[in-house]
Amino acid sequence: MSKVVVVGAGAAGMMAAIAAAENGHEVRVLEQNEKAGKKIYITGKGRCNLTNACDVQEFLEHVCTNRKFLFSSFYGFTNEDAMGFFERCGLKMKTERGERVFPVSDHASDVIAVLVRRMKELGVAIEYNVKVKRILGAGEGVARGVETENGKRYLADAVIVCTGGFSYQSTGSTGDGYRFAKEAGHTVTDRSPSLVPLEVRELDTVQALQGLSLKNVSLRIQDGKKVLFEEFGEMMFTHFGITGPLVLTASTCIQKQLKEHPLTAWIDLKPALSRQQLDARFLREFSTGMNKQIRHVISTVYPSKLVPVILEKSGIDPLKVVNGITKEERSALLDNTKAFPLTITKLRGWNEAVITRGGVAVKEISPDTMESKLVKGLYFAGEVLDTDAVTGGFNLQIAWSTGHAAGAGII
Repeated sequence: MSKVVVVGAGAAGMMAAIAAAENGHEVRVLEQNEKAGKKIYITGKGRCNLTNACDVQEFLEHVCTNRKFLFSSFYGFTNEDAMGFFERCGLKMKTERGERVFPVSDHASDVIAVLVRRMKELGVAIEYNVKVKRILGAGEGVARGVETENGKRYLADAVIVCTGGFSYQSTGSTGDGYRFAKEAGHTVTDRSPSLVPLEVRELDTVQALQGLSLKNVSLRIQDGKKVLFEEFGEMMFTHFGITGPLVLTASTCIQKQLKEHPLTAWIDLKPALSRQQLDARFLREFSTGMNKQIRHVISTVYPSKLVPVILEKSGIDPLKVVNGITKEERSALLDNTKAFPLTITKLRGWNEAVITRGGVAVKEISPDTMESKLVKGLYFAGEVLDTDAVTGGFNLQIAWSTGHAAGAGII
């Protein structure tokens, strides 16, 4: 039996502690916050999208960074294994659109309660409001425990660092794990906010549309003629730009180019209709409202907030009577419906990022056990690693899988 210290009681940390305790080790979790799973509380808008139920191969296709590194840990503890674990622990789950898995209660707190209860059943000691200062022995090549800010030492045979990244810093993700890694001789790659809303140049436009959610639209982002991202889904306008699942996913694909210069985006507001089909729809609406103002006639085609904006972009007076609408004006309306233009200027900051892109370089970590290749007995799991995925439960599964690999990998 080994003595194990887990730094951080987030998703990866709690799963690592459970896996280590199930293997008979003596486990202690040190958490700097006053409670466990603080970031889990706010995932999925407080509902906790805890994994995704798609098949294994499709799952891995949603990983953006270092997919191959995750093969071993993911196959060792798959999304099905994660769902089985939570089910055995008494959590009832449901699968929604996009194969996203949530607790039936829609309460993230229920996910945390299951994990904390399981740790207690296994005799895991959990200490809150404890901030770890350094890893003992890291400089000599063998982890021997940790020292806290107040000088207390916890000796151990293995230390698992699960401190998270930089995203949602209000939850305690202040980057301590990166410092621990560097002090142990590890490479830490450049970090940037990921799965984050986007700011746009056309503030008057987005502020007029603020709060408007669009479902079943297509978003395309280009760097010149090169298409960087094009997908179908949901998004929302904000006072600074755009957000929502479609936008957050897009943010993972455009970071490099956006650092260099603004990018052009187009929203297809009616992707289910071809331009010809949409034109036929307009002609039908126009034929039944020839003597009405255009703003009233097209209110059947667009959400009310969008009507004045789309007319302004198309250069059409909203008070103009339909029988006076020219072919050119109708063409402009079609253009702006099938390719509503925006200019993306930057990503939002760390406080709005769902995850961190970048982290501890995985070439220095064993993919089977998450153990450092540089320091014996030192393990890293979860968001602190240089791995990330798109939205839909994939990032939490990375935490479950790497956390489980670390806990189960201790001899």
